[in-house]
Amino acid sequence: MQRNKELYHFFIRNAKRLTEEWYANLDKSGSRGVYSSEDPEAIEILKSQNNAFHLYLAKVFVEEESKFYDDFQRWILEIASDENHLNTPIHYIIQEFIQVREQYFTLVEKFANEYSAGIDRVNLWNRIIVRVFDAIILRFTEEYHHFSQRQLAAQQEMINELSSPVILLSKNRALLPLVGDIDTVRAAAILENTIKQCAEKKISQLFIDLSGVIIIDTMVAHQIFQLINGLSLIGVQTTLSGIRPEIAATAIQLGLSFNDISVASTLSKAIAADIEFLDSRN
Repeated sequence: MQRNKELYHFFIRNAKRLTEEWYANLDKSGSRGVYSSEDPEAIEILKSQNNAFHLYLAKVFVEEESKFYDDFQRWILEIASDENHLNTPIHYIIQEFIQVREQYFTLVEKFANEYSAGIDRVNLWNRIIVRVFDAIILRFTEEYHHFSQRQLAAQQEMINELSSPVILLSKNRALLPLVGDIDTVRAAAILENTIKQCAEKKISQLFIDLSGVIIIDTMVAHQIFQLINGLSLIGVQTTLSGIRPEIAATAIQLGLSFNDISVASTLSKAIAADIEFLDSRN
């Protein structure tokens, strides 16, 4: 136990040197994310994170393993949720874990030479290092994956919002131009975002133009009709335009009726008809 404490303090004394050596030998070429940064502040943060790793890991020689992992989890969560690391390919990060592990083997060897530690004890320490690094890499990749998925979901949500903008044409009239492929996920996002935007912007007339949509499946067609029904519940009248024959055929196969929906062959005709209707009322 005394030798473990000596090794712990040896690691702590060498922590800063390990960080500086690691960064000096770091491959900074190409697009290696956080490791290629030339921003002085980002570099200092990276060094600080690396140094904190050493201070946490050294405790494995003097702490109960369960407490050690509980404490280390804070560092793992911090790095796995760090934006600079999230923008770094995972294989580069794992590569640096491996480089640091090699530093530890060298440091243990140096300690053994200075303090005359036996080969059996050195092998024991090296096995601890291997086991701990394996566990940390596994935990890190799990958390990295979780945060990456959340980031991806947030980005996808933003893309869905941007791909279904409600564009104001006048005070209470707006256009929803739909373009490209619409799958069930995007259709659900369009339904939610459109109703929300129309309510916020106090829209009373919405033109939904489908001329940029080549094909939709039965589920998506059903979602569009649900959108129209949902808009009617908040007092928004809708006009569909640019419906392609194949989309109309899909709707008919579903048994969806256009009888109660205002339809125009083109967007320009839909807007012109609406203007004519408003003029007739005035």
